[in-house]
Amino acid sequence: MTNNYLEMVAFGIYLVFVIAIGVFFFVKSRNQTGDKAYFLGGRQMNGLVAALSAGASDMSAWVLMGLPGSIYLWGMGQVWISVGLVIGTICAWVFIAPRLRKFSIKANDSITIPMFLTNRFKSTNPALQAVCAVIFVVVYCVYSASSISACGSLFKNVFGWDPLYSMIGATIIILLYTFLGGFNAVCWTDFFQGMLMLMALMAAPIVALFVMNRPGFAPVAEVVTGENYYNLLSSGKFDYDSIKDILSGLGWGLGYMGMPHILVRYMSIKSGKEMRKSQIIGCFWTTIILIMASVVALVAHQFLGTSLAESERSLVFITMVRALFPAFISGILLSAILAASMSTADSQLLASSSAFATDLYKPLIHKDAKDKEMLWVGRGIVALISIVALFIAINPKSSGIMGLVECAWGAFGAAFGPAIILALYWKRFTYHGAIAGILAGFATDALWYCLFSGSVESLCVYNTGLYEIIPGFIVSMIVAVVVSLIDKEPSKDIQNLFDESVRMKD
Repeated sequence: MTNNYLEMVAFGIYLVFVIAIGVFFFVKSRNQTGDKAYFLGGRQMNGLVAALSAGASDMSAWVLMGLPGSIYLWGMGQVWISVGLVIGTICAWVFIAPRLRKFSIKANDSITIPMFLTNRFKSTNPALQAVCAVIFVVVYCVYSASSISACGSLFKNVFGWDPLYSMIGATIIILLYTFLGGFNAVCWTDFFQGMLMLMALMAAPIVALFVMNRPGFAPVAEVVTGENYYNLLSSGKFDYDSIKDILSGLGWGLGYMGMPHILVRYMSIKSGKEMRKSQIIGCFWTTIILIMASVVALVAHQFLGTSLAESERSLVFITMVRALFPAFISGILLSAILAASMSTADSQLLASSSAFATDLYKPLIHKDAKDKEMLWVGRGIVALISIVALFIAINPKSSGIMGLVECAWGAFGAAFGPAIILALYWKRFTYHGAIAGILAGFATDALWYCLFSGSVESLCVYNTGLYEIIPGFIVSMIVAVVVSLIDKEPSKDIQNLFDESVRMKD
């Protein structure tokens, strides 16, 4: 009971801290108006905060629960997700971030991804913004549900609390500081949460290795290592099962090209100098986080043995930390799971609310909406999505933390990844090509998920085992290019805007 009490104190300190950040930025920004300040921090993010915020908003609780659990149980054949994400984040920071920041400024100072894509074509037609905003709201409900679900699992397994009340409490806290402080509060909490995640993933395996090297150490349970546990080919040979695991893992990297809550971090950086700082820090942080998540799993396999069943695999990090550290310290380190969940959920809520307010409400519902009205509409949609996400999370038929993340990540990557790449690198890209590509990618991803991935057993026609982001991304790219080539060439003004953004100095 004393241990639980000390862990509760540590969790309580962390929660008070993140709420205090939201209150601080609410007080600080009382005299600031405008959706740009609330949704993009006025484009004044420094490189360090932007980099860790982008990373923390990306690495939700699955990096501390889902990924280590999969490697712990099934072995090194599961690390291809990490490899794909490392490649993807490096490509995004190098090839997407600098151009998107400059182009979004040139494109009428766009503050959301749908607004950027519309202004990129100098269009007054709100169709593209509306399509994007609707997809944002739908997918972010699913994505946010994964973070809320992780909070419920954490408090249930650490304190024995009813997961329903845990999820409700986590939703209220996330809603509170996102509602109060906007983009600045989200980025600064993400910064501190990113540091906490890194510290936790570094500390657990290092201390475990010291303990394991002491005389008389014995694992918690017998260590049973399968034939192919340390083989990067999951089946032990280069067959279809191994190929689909490799392709699916690498396919995760495609998601970075179309993840709205990460892309807006690139847009918020205040200068080219800070951008270069962010590129280095962002790539380094993500790489270290993913490496250490894999190390945690491998060390836990030796430290815990096979004491955890398949249904308990997400508890690997929790179990090892509680076995290694005093209660108060373990409470601080386990707060990293809460940090990972909250840093992703707050970013998703803000991105979806900005898309709804700026790209759907203002152009289609109330064109003359003032800044104050836009802020309250955005805050309202934050509350609505939080409630919907909570109901998804508490549904016993939801597919769990990793399944929800995989579903949302695939939808965003397939829908928006090709459109962002083409918008930044192809002058011939057209407005109709962008709409067609986004819709084709989203539809293909959804159909593949239902019919060919095995995720929905009642609808599955054939289980290919291939992650749906791959066919979705390919179809989206092909459709966007074909429709753009069929469409009439962009006007001279649009082509000049493209050239100006490329030549723009930092």
